[in-house]
Amino acid sequence: MKITDLLKKEGVLLNQKPADKDAAIDILVGLHDKVGNLNDKAGYKKAIEAREAQGSTAVGMGIAVPHAKTDAAKQPGLVAMTVPEGVDYGCIDGTDSNLFFMIAAPAGAADTHLEVLANLMTMLMDADFAQSLVAAKTVDEFLGLIDDKEADRFGKEEAAPAAAAAAAPAKGTKVVAVTACPTGIAHTYMAAEALEQTGTKKGVDVKVETQGSGGAKNVLTADEIKAADVVIIAADKNVDLGRFNGKKLIKASTADAIHRSEGLIDRAVAGDAPVYQHSGAAAAESDSAGGESVGRFIYKSLMDGVSHMLPFVIGGGIMIAIAFLLDDYSIDPSNFGSNTPVAAWFKSIGGTAFGFMLPILAGFIARSIADRPALVVGFVGGALAASGSTFTSPGGGVPSAFLGALVAGFAAGFIVKGMQKVCDKLPAALEGIKPVLIYPLFGTLIIGVLMCLINPIVGALNSWISNVLMGMSSGSSVVLGLILGAMMATDMGGPLNKAAYVFGTAALANQNEIGYMIMAAVMVGGMVPPIAIAISTMVSKKKYTEAERKTGPANIVMGLSFITEGAIPFAAADPLHVIPSLMVGSGIAGALSMAFKCTLMAPHGGIFVFPVVGNVLMYIVALLVGSVVGALLLGVLKKNVEE
Repeated sequence: MKITDLLKKEGVLLNQKPADKDAAIDILVGLHDKVGNLNDKAGYKKAIEAREAQGSTAVGMGIAVPHAKTDAAKQPGLVAMTVPEGVDYGCIDGTDSNLFFMIAAPAGAADTHLEVLANLMTMLMDADFAQSLVAAKTVDEFLGLIDDKEADRFGKEEAAPAAAAAAAPAKGTKVVAVTACPTGIAHTYMAAEALEQTGTKKGVDVKVETQGSGGAKNVLTADEIKAADVVIIAADKNVDLGRFNGKKLIKASTADAIHRSEGLIDRAVAGDAPVYQHSGAAAAESDSAGGESVGRFIYKSLMDGVSHMLPFVIGGGIMIAIAFLLDDYSIDPSNFGSNTPVAAWFKSIGGTAFGFMLPILAGFIARSIADRPALVVGFVGGALAASGSTFTSPGGGVPSAFLGALVAGFAAGFIVKGMQKVCDKLPAALEGIKPVLIYPLFGTLIIGVLMCLINPIVGALNSWISNVLMGMSSGSSVVLGLILGAMMATDMGGPLNKAAYVFGTAALANQNEIGYMIMAAVMVGGMVPPIAIAISTMVSKKKYTEAERKTGPANIVMGLSFITEGAIPFAAADPLHVIPSLMVGSGIAGALSMAFKCTLMAPHGGIFVFPVVGNVLMYIVALLVGSVVGALLLGVLKKNVEE
């Protein structure tokens, strides 16, 4: 696709004289409406004005590129206008603008169209080319100049990488950069072009990753980042900086890169930049370099999901804990946490936040594998894991919980990745329906079938486990407590955890001592994992990232409130080391609770129902011993973060 496929002859006006910025916008919006690019002219103009309110799209050198990505645009399109005398469009350098390109992009614009528009933005960085457009006498000449420049600039794509490699300096300062703007259409690519041009002029090796609306392009590899002397972030929106930890880093806006790229490159060469120290969990970075291990790939994908899930776990869990604190257990023990209006409010809000946990985990694992098109498929898979939908019970059944969400996340990522490869063979005319129809429709269908196959298997497993436990209840109580406690830490909210919990609550119906002992063992086993994690993050600091060390202590509140799910982010990030450690700690706590003949008549509540626990002092001992054992095992089994 060429630029002039988006820029029609009827969409070009030469030698115009708008009175001011508003008049220029009206002319350009009118052109879009005239050529049929809009389905809501007023809505599109509002979107343009909203973008201008964030900062003028006049980029200097006499150029303005107003743009909007909105549902008010019917199809991707481009219109142009020349104003030889210039008009004040609010450029930061105080100069008037005489060359305008206005971009209309639907909310689901295809990557192909966005790449074409990106090509135009890089071409406009050639001042001579821009001035030749302003001087064009006819529309045909205007369009011909664009065609010629595009063929010259992008017509030899295969030869370009080799030529760039040959031109790159073998020694000297190496710079990597990331450019990004709110809409990811114009400034992102103009900033990248300015940095690359300046780098070439000054003999500096510069590689720029563009985070545009069509996804990240020219992605920086781990090796390239490691070899770089300086990192430049020219962005007008948040960019994940975790992968640049320990590198000299310069932060700037896209306007700085466009207008003052020489100053940025000079700072990079001089080493005039602070060393960046990342204070949060790094999201999974893309790495196009070959040879990445399967383990590393899985870990990065997991961490992307975990890092996004963590705030929902912490926020929702603590809100639920507050509900227990404010409630009155004596009103209705079976409804503890929602007996009073205030407690019910906190429980409802916290439960809502908590409910996003599994869809967020699965969605962002999927995104790390197949980028944004996989988000919806991952979200749906995570929600189905939480609801336990089956073919016979689509409304919900036995949840497969966080283990099911892990499966859903990876499955969704590879499902969409496979569809992307298949859809590459489709005609170019269908490019626009891929992200808005093909990927979400067929991806949701496939993940729905997969999760409805997984959940019944989990249900059968649950039934079998429950039957086994019922058969043990008359045997050794200590062994039963050991098994129940370990089950509570196996999948933390998943089928095994729920099987143990349901067995415990069912035992309460017997209204006898053994039933109350079973419930006590179940609850103490569920309280241990978050508390063990919290202790471990404070004692074995080298085993955790800085973000994990900061969020770890919040698990004490959730553990004391019998919210086992607080340990899920840590278990999901390192299941092979974390889950066995917590299972041992919880199993010991459950066994000790049984040995001490501790009893509990409440089905939930954690520390807030300790007043009704029988032999409460020894129950606290069981909790502390199990938590400390779990924390010690975590310190032994987990590797240091650097490893």
